[in-house]
Amino acid sequence: MTDRQARDLPLDAHLHTDLSPDSDVRIDVYAAAALERGIAEIAITDHVDFEPGAPAFAYTTFADRERIVRDAAERWGPQGVAIRFGAELTYDRSWEADIRAHLARHAYDFTIGSVHDRVESPYHPRRVAAWVEGRSLAEIVAPSFDEVTAAARSGLFDAIGHIDGVKRYLFPHVAPAAFEAAPELYEPILRALVESGTALEVNTSGLRYAIGVSFPHPAVVTRFRELGGRALTIGSDAHRADQFGWGLTDGYAIATGAGFDELTFRRAPGAPSEGVPLKD
Repeated sequence: MTDRQARDLPLDAHLHTDLSPDSDVRIDVYAAAALERGIAEIAITDHVDFEPGAPAFAYTTFADRERIVRDAAERWGPQGVAIRFGAELTYDRSWEADIRAHLARHAYDFTIGSVHDRVESPYHPRRVAAWVEGRSLAEIVAPSFDEVTAAARSGLFDAIGHIDGVKRYLFPHVAPAAFEAAPELYEPILRALVESGTALEVNTSGLRYAIGVSFPHPAVVTRFRELGGRALTIGSDAHRADQFGWGLTDGYAIATGAGFDELTFRRAPGAPSEGVPLKD
């Protein structure tokens, strides 16, 4: 890949290590990259699934994840890289009670709630073409967008990740332009975020895939601001070493272009969220 890993930015709030089933990156690799590239703070947000059969269901333990991340934070903090212990928790209304119980028992610095493919998802590569055929865009995205809205409304998370990440699974059957032409589909999600005070994530992972767009696209971030949204976070959603910080510069430009001058980030269990200036 062409080098689009960011330099000299305050935060990458979405990273996966070998504590996720779909990554083999050791935490020290990200920390070293952050030090070399001038990324002052990173959040380790490994996957936690609640659906039996899902990849990160009981993949590792909370205790192991916390120990590894906290130990790394002690090693790298004196060198100038702050490491926060987070999680990306897969959301579905079917297991909201389980998520709520998990978060009541386990304390994270920062949490992302995200909607991913269920075991029997209509967006699976073997099913997606048949799912799209004959349906309107609203019907196509409803299984995903309805869950994202519920995740935002739940108030369980600091941020909601890649709110329209389903674009990746629908491509090329549905082009990104179709989403940009239907801003009304995002309104329930954005209003739920505003009403619950939950942060919108600008997820730059799409910029490294064939789809070539962020999750969400810039106009959605602008609309979030217009509706009164003030909490925003940005993450590269890296799963490999060469994805660290990928496209973050673009993500920060999207944020400033929408009128934001800071991100919102929580740095310790039970602590209030803090503002992270987008520029020095």
